Amino acid sequence: MDVKKEALENRASLISRAYFFAESRHKSQKRASGEPYFNHCLKTSQALADWNLDEKTIAAGLLHDVVEDTGCSLEDIDKNFGPEILSLVDGVTKLGHIKYRGDERQKDNIKKLILASSKDLRVIFVKLADRLHNMQTLKSLPPEKQKRVSLETYEIYSSLAYRLGMQRLAGELEDLAFPYLYPEEYKWLVSNTKTRYAEREKYLKRIKPIVIKELTLANVKPIKVDFRAKRYSSLYKKLLRFDMDIDKIYDLIAFRIIVENVRDCYAALGVVHKLWPPLPGRIKDYIAMPKPNGYRSLHTVVFCVGQKIVEFQIRTLEMHEEAENGVAAHWAYEESKSGAKKRVSFAKSQDISWVERLRAWQEEEADSESFLDALKVDFFKDRIFAITPKGRVVDLPAGATPIDFAYQIHTDLGDQCVGAKVNGRIVPLNHELRSSDIVEIIVHKGKKPSISWLEFVKTSSAVSRIKKALKDKGPLFEPRQTELRVVAANRPDFIKDLTNVVNRNHLNVVNLTTTPAGSGFQSVKIKCDSSDRHKISQLIVKIKSLKDVKEIDYRFV
Repeated sequence: MDVKKEALENRASLISRAYFFAESRHKSQKRASGEPYFNHCLKTSQALADWNLDEKTIAAGLLHDVVEDTGCSLEDIDKNFGPEILSLVDGVTKLGHIKYRGDERQKDNIKKLILASSKDLRVIFVKLADRLHNMQTLKSLPPEKQKRVSLETYEIYSSLAYRLGMQRLAGELEDLAFPYLYPEEYKWLVSNTKTRYAEREKYLKRIKPIVIKELTLANVKPIKVDFRAKRYSSLYKKLLRFDMDIDKIYDLIAFRIIVENVRDCYAALGVVHKLWPPLPGRIKDYIAMPKPNGYRSLHTVVFCVGQKIVEFQIRTLEMHEEAENGVAAHWAYEESKSGAKKRVSFAKSQDISWVERLRAWQEEEADSESFLDALKVDFFKDRIFAITPKGRVVDLPAGATPIDFAYQIHTDLGDQCVGAKVNGRIVPLNHELRSSDIVEIIVHKGKKPSISWLEFVKTSSAVSRIKKALKDKGPLFEPRQTELRVVAANRPDFIKDLTNVVNRNHLNVVNLTTTPAGSGFQSVKIKCDSSDRHKISQLIVKIKSLKDVKEIDYRFV
């Protein structure tokens, strides 16, 4: 689809409405290069169209910068384009706050944040398309920013594209970043490979008719036969493993054969091996055993005409499109199989290998619910990823508060915290943070923690630091009692049994309250006059052994 043509010729379409809305909002704006800002929006949306994405994603590509860079509000997007496009635009806007400056410890956190905060993977597609055009026009920016954006692209966005199976995009992003990050190495590569590329391509053109003829004789109908030049960034990484000896790189330009089905893949491999002997140990079957990011293909390296060493890559058209566009390719499959509009869904999660690959990336095992209705990334439901005003990503458990956030950064920041802003608004210190929240901690020098913080903080590191600060402040602030909450069956003699257990453990009941918990259960809060961890642990074991006890937890007060 040509986005501009669609917008101009079909004025009633969603894409046309988004096109003219974004064009009017960005009308007076220019980019650093001097070109109209709207050109960037159009290029972003065109990349999404080229990846065969649905019209709402393409519309979000046109609109992705209107909230960040114009006076447009999220309410305006909702009013004009509905909640789905609002969600996509809002997601991309939030990702714009992330900044990576080469801290290795931050790399995985940032990638997880991008996935965790992008409830719909189309947010990531829009962000990748946005980053692709930004890299294509990077020369207009100051050198310092060129390097920072290139490093972020190389370390974060290229890696994300690769994880999503979008190999062509991953390679293109790396190639665009490579000259800015490694200028001397880039110059060396260009000067040492330009002639070799030309010679190798000329050689492969000579053997192409031989391959096609033999495939035809074997009743294998090739859909496409072409060559793939190795990208500079990928070549450089490989050269580092081979002592910078370019003669050891056999896939400088690889010969690629695309056929109709898997059977023809193996038949084509047999034809190639019948023509030329393979190098021992250089046959790779990524169809039987795909790469971790889902890449499928047959690779073989052979002694070809004139004893020149050539790599052949053999795959089906579906494998080829998956290798090029990864997850995005599934949209095209959904449309072509049904003949209907593209859907943002799949039948069952077990049918989608990339879902399992993303799931495996999670630190803790996720449940195995099917993905329905949308491409939702819920693998990080037990974690949140909040952001400092300077763009640092902080990994926290779900339910974490600004106090947890502050202690995760530095003990002094936590100890001296007196308030917090989340996304620019003052919030209470027990406010539950969410992924992609921008958190600013307000401090007062010399301030010490409050004992009440122990009632709501989630991280063990925050608890231990608060207790240490309170202990340093004096014994008055040490916890002196323990409050237990017990859920049990609503039977008349349960309270008697519970208090007997407490008394037998040589503890005194300071306070006891009961409230109905529904469905024949009651919740009992009982306060004891001790904070001795050993005694309380023994008490909990005894209470758990009581009849009809369903749940128990405790806190020191």
